[in-house]
Amino acid sequence: MTNIKSKSQSQSDEAEGPDGGWGWVLVVAMFVSSSLVFGLMRSLGIFFVEFVQYFEESAQAISWISSTGLAAQQFFSPLAAALCNAYNPRVVVMTGGFLAGLGLTLASQSTCLVHLYLTMGVISGFGWGMVFTPMVATVMANFTRRRALALGLGFSSIGLSSFAFNPLFQLLVETYAWRGALLILGALSLNIVPCGALIRPQRRSKAPAKVDSETKSCASMLRRIASYLELSLLTERPYLTYTLGVTLFNVGYFVPYFHLVAHSRQVGFSEYQAAFVMSAAGASDILGRVVSGWFSDLGHFRVVHLLTLWTGLAGVFIMLLPVSSMSGSYAALMVISLLYGFCSGALTSVVFAVVPMIVGVERTMGALGLLQLIESGAGLLGTPLSGFLKDVTGNYIASFMVAGSFLVLGMLTMTTLPRFFSCTDPPPPQRRSLDAKEKVLDLELEQMNSSPSDKKHTVESNDPANPKLC
Repeated sequence: MTNIKSKSQSQSDEAEGPDGGWGWVLVVAMFVSSSLVFGLMRSLGIFFVEFVQYFEESAQAISWISSTGLAAQQFFSPLAAALCNAYNPRVVVMTGGFLAGLGLTLASQSTCLVHLYLTMGVISGFGWGMVFTPMVATVMANFTRRRALALGLGFSSIGLSSFAFNPLFQLLVETYAWRGALLILGALSLNIVPCGALIRPQRRSKAPAKVDSETKSCASMLRRIASYLELSLLTERPYLTYTLGVTLFNVGYFVPYFHLVAHSRQVGFSEYQAAFVMSAAGASDILGRVVSGWFSDLGHFRVVHLLTLWTGLAGVFIMLLPVSSMSGSYAALMVISLLYGFCSGALTSVVFAVVPMIVGVERTMGALGLLQLIESGAGLLGTPLSGFLKDVTGNYIASFMVAGSFLVLGMLTMTTLPRFFSCTDPPPPQRRSLDAKEKVLDLELEQMNSSPSDKKHTVESNDPANPKLC
């Protein structure tokens, strides 16, 4: 009896996930890599002012640098997810860290905006995309009950790095100019490579037997690629609704991180005062991520309900950022920045924790990749739209108002999820294994390529009324 209990308990623990062990090492790796991806992206507002002055271009043109990097990071996430499913997340993350450092290093030698679009935008963005999604999916695969807390701790480095990087980057720019500062950031980004080396190789099932027919192998390969990319999710309404909501608030989410420093300097605050506003938001961002992850794991409220709450509050505080600085009060701007930082950090801890509840743990890697791909268009257009509104109006008030309204619209879209107002989460859908899919596919192809007599024989042998089966 005791053996039966212990076996059933071990099986249930294995089904739920390890919730610790080497998973905490991966949380540390995610902590470092996230700071060197999104923490660095959030602090690029320091270079925004320098680029405007050096290249003598409009705010909209300069904004395309950060937007291209963000969009590339999200656009290439499905490719990173497919490579992880097909090969090894360790190699994918290490390659992404190398590309991130290479892009920033090459950006330090740029002579025009096109060079910055290609280096900081495409190359570094490609590297960031190969780091972020695999690291998040790997951590989620190692946790079940403490998943939101693990993500919150891993993402807390984004707020910490935002707090530290803004004054540090300002110091680097003043000491080495923007070229030297980017060169240092390129070397710093190479620390992602050892973080990826901490990912343990996954055990994979044996590869299916080779098929003789060339038609069979091609169809099987296409089926495998579609399975790696999890394209079937695009036909499921809950996933599409959730992706639409995330895409909408992604339009305005990054606007303060790229334009709040420039807005603070425009209204009359000094360079270091403007940088410290973002540092303060980064500090409260850390607290928001940890508190949100801890509170979500208590189970008092559904995670998707907490996500809509934090998203709506973040949108409201974004709209209040320019209003608080209209009177010239630095204290008012600082308070709203702290509140915005807390809510923006809190929603990040739970936005990815909802994905396994919608699609299941098995499809999390592909679901995250597709989610990043779909929202890449929003990330590409959000910051240039904000820069365009600044060029038209002469200030950033309309920019922040529009950005905040997109977060509120995304919150409203979340409320249309199936069973959103229920107190319990619906069970996630299950899928068949890849090997089972391929077996069914091979059987169908055999029937298609067989002769009519063979088909007749197959039908007769599969007929339950056939006396040969008795």
